[in-house]
Amino acid sequence: MSAAPFGPVNSHRCFGGTVGFYEHASATNACTMKFAVFTPPQAERGRVPVLYYLSGLTCTEETFMIKAGAQRRAAELGLMLVAPDTSPRGVTLPGDSDAYDFGVAAGFYVDATREPWSKHYRMYSYVTAELPALIDTHFAADPGRQGIFGHSMGGHGALCIGLRNPGGRYRSISAFAPISTPKQVPWGRKAFNGYLGPDAGQWDLYDATELVRQVKDAPGRPPILVDQGLADQFLDVQLRPHLFEEAARAVGYPLSLRRQPGYNHGYYFISTFIDDHLQHHARVLKG
Repeated sequence: MSAAPFGPVNSHRCFGGTVGFYEHASATNACTMKFAVFTPPQAERGRVPVLYYLSGLTCTEETFMIKAGAQRRAAELGLMLVAPDTSPRGVTLPGDSDAYDFGVAAGFYVDATREPWSKHYRMYSYVTAELPALIDTHFAADPGRQGIFGHSMGGHGALCIGLRNPGGRYRSISAFAPISTPKQVPWGRKAFNGYLGPDAGQWDLYDATELVRQVKDAPGRPPILVDQGLADQFLDVQLRPHLFEEAARAVGYPLSLRRQPGYNHGYYFISTFIDDHLQHHARVLKG
């Protein structure tokens, strides 16, 4: 397909800053990719900390900006928010729209190694390299003060990316209801088989529970905040955060897993606790 150059799709004034929606020609995914940015008012005076948010299954670059209610507090704290789309679109691969949990809107933030997905489904490299380079070039983001968080599939992505790229790249990490051990649950096994094939060694690169087990300098790593609703319909079968918690405890990783009674998997849950997550990141990125 013919990919569009970088440019704005539309923008909206919001709490003294701007919510903008953009598209660009992605070399990593060989297609047009879309993303959203909330630029806080402080960016008019200089570079600000930047927080990347990864959305879950079926979502787009618009979902977080519309539903999470994050802009008011991000404006107060001076945080830039960046939300990429959840997969390549418009490349028309066989079966890419047959199910909600594989293909379109379900990129799982991995670099696919299995054909035909490997040409386009390279969301790990897109999120960690191509998109940040674009943000650093065209926006007032401080590349030395980056954090990452996400929800469900995006929570899986945020934990894995944060754990694999510690230090200056991602100085703060959090997640809402993450798929904490995808190699052990149906969503993850389906995605990993499709994108990566049967080699479990490749799967470990994208499993937060396996990754945290391998951390050698755990007590010095950035603290992770996780919120999990106890009325979440996916908790026991698809998410299983207690396994991540146990692995983190075994190596002494600083993790706060908060169990929230009565909350389910959706954005009412996220919007309730979004301020806590933004403050968690601000303490690290601005401290």
